[in-house]
Amino acid sequence: MEDKSALLRELRIDRASERAPQGSGRWWIASGVLVLLLAAAAWYWFHPSAIPVHVVVAQPVPQGAAASGGESILDASGYVVARRSATVASKITARMVALNIEEGDHVKAGQVIATLDDTNIRAGLDQAAAQLNFAKAGLEETQVNLANAQRDLDRQRSLLAAHFVSQAAVDNSQTTLDALRAQLATQGRNVEVAERGVDVARRNLDDTIVRAPFAGVVTVKAAQPGEIVSPISAGGGFTRTGIGTIVDMDSLEVQVDVNENFINRVQPDQKATARLNAYPDWRIPAHVIAVIPTADRSKGTVLVRIALDQKDARILPEMGVRVAFLADEPNGAPTAAQPAGVTVPGAAVQASGNSGVVYVAHDAVVERRAVRLGLARGDQVTVQSGLTAGDRVAVGDFAVLKDGARIRVEP
Repeated sequence: MEDKSALLRELRIDRASERAPQGSGRWWIASGVLVLLLAAAAWYWFHPSAIPVHVVVAQPVPQGAAASGGESILDASGYVVARRSATVASKITARMVALNIEEGDHVKAGQVIATLDDTNIRAGLDQAAAQLNFAKAGLEETQVNLANAQRDLDRQRSLLAAHFVSQAAVDNSQTTLDALRAQLATQGRNVEVAERGVDVARRNLDDTIVRAPFAGVVTVKAAQPGEIVSPISAGGGFTRTGIGTIVDMDSLEVQVDVNENFINRVQPDQKATARLNAYPDWRIPAHVIAVIPTADRSKGTVLVRIALDQKDARILPEMGVRVAFLADEPNGAPTAAQPAGVTVPGAAVQASGNSGVVYVAHDAVVERRAVRLGLARGDQVTVQSGLTAGDRVAVGDFAVLKDGARIRVEP
């Protein structure tokens, strides 16, 4: 039995001997984790997070494309607008009794498009005519009295010469004659005032007929027969201030917003081509009318007016259009060819006029380079110097990109 007890004591595990090493091991593990955390913090402190970018490869310009005349040097988007468009309204407030237009109708200058109720105005015209007749009758009466006073004065003067009347009688006759002459002048002015009243009433009557101010196409019909129309806005919302909108289709032009960084490529009379969004394969010849001498600070653009050299019924106001500004055609004299360079997307260039900045990607960092820009074709920009074919250019947020910045290339 004692031998078995001795054997069992030998097989028992002594736990006390293991407690000290276990505590020491936990301390070493905690120390290692702390060191790793400090190392990671130091790494992130001295190595900021990489900037996500896309990378494009600079492509060589096709041979002869940079120096060919008539090529697009800038593209811009805009809309077709009418320089001559009018919302026709009445000159008086009245009820409309007839409307002679519909959307899409072609009208001529002076054509009657609406008729207003003229009942009250005709009554006013009759009243003005009656007042004129009354004034003319008063004038005729005064003329008769004036002639009689003149004869009476002549008689009094002859009697005075024969010493049959006194000088006072002659003076009285002269006073009566002068009063009638003044009354005749007043009656004449009354007749003029009455005639002006008749003219005003006739003009008001003529204003009940609304005519087209110029030839064009009706694009909007804004009122219906039976509604009240007025040249001014009235309360209640039941008074129409316009009858219809007429557009002169011969005055259509294109207005585009050009980025102010590239406005130096646009000049008056420059040739261009326009493509309607509705007919993208139709190239419409055009030319620049004017560059509006002011910029929009909120958009950083300058408005450019462009004339369409071809008139067509398919061109409608407010249509979207894309305009390509063309380079000058060569005049036959030999000129030095511009450097061909390379092309990159416009989003990869921070442009400022004819110069710009790009960020060339080298593994995980970028290099800032100044470049000289050439022609623009669609969304591609020609870089004449500063890049070579095959260079990898970063496309990202220019606000955070800088020379030597770490990048992360995304597909």
